[in-house]
Amino acid sequence: MSAPTTAEASVAMPDAKAGLLRSLGIELDRGSLSSDLVAGLTTAVMLIPQGMGYAMLAGLPPIYGLYSALLPLVVYAALGSSRQLAVGPVAMVSLLVAAGVGAIAETGSDAFVAYAILLALMVGVLQAGMGVARLGFLVNFLSHPVISGFTSAAAIIIGASQLKHLMGVSIPRSSSVVEVFSGAAAHAAETNLVTFAIGSGAIAALVLLKRYAPKAPRALIVVVASTLVVWGFGLYQQGVGIVGDVPAGLPALTLPTMNFEVMRELLPTAIAISLVGFMESVAVAKRFARQNGYEVNANRELIGLGLANLLGSFTSAFPTTGGFSRTAVNAQAGAKTRLAGVITAAVVMLTLVALTPLFHFLPKAVLAAIIMTAVIGLIDLEEVRHLWKVSRRDLGLLGLTFVATLGLGIEEGILVGVGASLVALVGRRLSQRRELPGADLWRAGEALEAGTAAAPRGLRLATQVHFGNAADLKERCRAEAAASPEAPLLLDASQTICIDASGEAALRELLTELGDRGPALWISGLEGAGRDLLQRAGLLEPASELPAELREVAGRTQGHRLVATAH
Repeated sequence: MSAPTTAEASVAMPDAKAGLLRSLGIELDRGSLSSDLVAGLTTAVMLIPQGMGYAMLAGLPPIYGLYSALLPLVVYAALGSSRQLAVGPVAMVSLLVAAGVGAIAETGSDAFVAYAILLALMVGVLQAGMGVARLGFLVNFLSHPVISGFTSAAAIIIGASQLKHLMGVSIPRSSSVVEVFSGAAAHAAETNLVTFAIGSGAIAALVLLKRYAPKAPRALIVVVASTLVVWGFGLYQQGVGIVGDVPAGLPALTLPTMNFEVMRELLPTAIAISLVGFMESVAVAKRFARQNGYEVNANRELIGLGLANLLGSFTSAFPTTGGFSRTAVNAQAGAKTRLAGVITAAVVMLTLVALTPLFHFLPKAVLAAIIMTAVIGLIDLEEVRHLWKVSRRDLGLLGLTFVATLGLGIEEGILVGVGASLVALVGRRLSQRRELPGADLWRAGEALEAGTAAAPRGLRLATQVHFGNAADLKERCRAEAAASPEAPLLLDASQTICIDASGEAALRELLTELGDRGPALWISGLEGAGRDLLQRAGLLEPASELPAELREVAGRTQGHRLVATAH
């Protein structure tokens, strides 16, 4: 067999590289490269000040926010499944780091920094291990009301934690909002008015820019303007807290400090971050995957995020995950592949090598303003109004999680919410007075004309549709709709006792996703509390005659058509 010619080899090599990049979701074409370049630069402009602020929220020097926005982005780009997800420091995870590590080390100390980096290693091992074991379904145990109550409370805690920087006073760190607010009130007379004016002005500017110039790099504009003002007028000499010297250069490659006693104490925090971080990341990843016509693999996401944290810990990164706001900016800026994340990391690298002196006079009050405006959207009042109308039981679960998170702390709030969800689920099962078949979530009904693409399809709902199987509900409906997009799909609910708010949310999200181009969705045999809940949610049209092709599948003539409604 003859060896390939030089010309053949030159053609084969680019083809091999292109095949490898395509397997990573990266296409070698001029259009994608241009879009990814713009998206990567745009996201970096947002990530750099935001990352520094989230490091401060975690109790770390701001430079660690840049370290955490470097290697984790590159690792995720190589291993993750989302093409738009922007990985890096996020508010929720930063707060968990501050609460968990702050319980065993003084905030800002060398030990605190070392343990935060060790925590990234632990989170990475847990997430990657869960991905290898295909345990992505575990996130389903965080029900919709629990997530809403937890994130709303966490947003308040995050905002409260920044009051000390906004006011320019010293307030002891606490996981109790009551203690933080009382501390702020006690030191109100000591407020540095110049600092407060800078922080308040930054909040106003960020809000106004979002409303009137939504595509402008708001954070960068505010950071540059405030830095120039503080430097130009010498306001740092009037007690305005500034970032100060930011170390230049790339982080050293080091092994995190291994302390097994500390690891045992940090394990609950690592588990909480692993689940909450994955939940936040996969939710936004799936949203943009649907918009761009591809699928996200939950277990691959766990592996990608896990190894991003694990390897990132070797370069002094604290725990990271995919963020809602940055991913939205990345997608809107035109990201087509994960190459955008690599470009973002390259800009962060350039900043570390050459631009860190520019952050010396950046006021901490502005970083606090960036954090506070970023998390305000997590307070989910719309979900409270929705559950008041749809399910008072689930509203009680949301309220319990909210109060527990505010009163007891972040990790405790999650545990209370998940525990209450499981207790409620067991209570519903014990209240059933008859044995019902259908241990699986679904059992596929027989199509009237097997093998015909447009044959109507039937799926049998479980006896209970709840937070534990709501995600599977959507996946199976989505698969059936894709298999026969022109045929109506019937959900047989004749054996369904109840549907909770997570089940209702899953159906609503599915209808919105399928839109007018998807198959008509019908439900039959639904009675009692489940029917009442979907009616209150506005998802059911009045009972009417089923289409002729569905009557034999349903075994009855009456049913409801499911319709998409605004939340």
